[in-house]
Amino acid sequence: MAVIRTMTPNEVRDLLAHGAITLVDVREDEEWARERIPGALHHPLSRLHATAASLPEQTPVVFHCLAGRRSAQAVALCRSLGLGHDTHMAGGLSAWKAQGLPVSR
Repeated sequence: MAVIRTMTPNEVRDLLAHGAITLVDVREDEEWARERIPGALHHPLSRLHATAASLPEQTPVVFHCLAGRRSAQAVALCRSLGLGHDTHMAGGLSAWKAQGLPVSR
């Protein structure tokens, strides 16, 4: 089994600020509506099977969810579809907020 690459919230913040990654939130619609990381795209895990092929290919994709479980599932799903996405953010939105990083509401 291939290794899932993990990034910290601070690494994600820095790369996102420079346009070096595409951050993809795989939480569900109601979670996204409450709060989100500025600049993230929204592809809920429940629909990712149908939308994964439309993910941007210009920059590496990094998935995130609330705590890290669903983002790891998103990586596994993309691999099963033959897509090369292999990275998620450790600790998800919870870790992002614990670092004092911004969210949009």
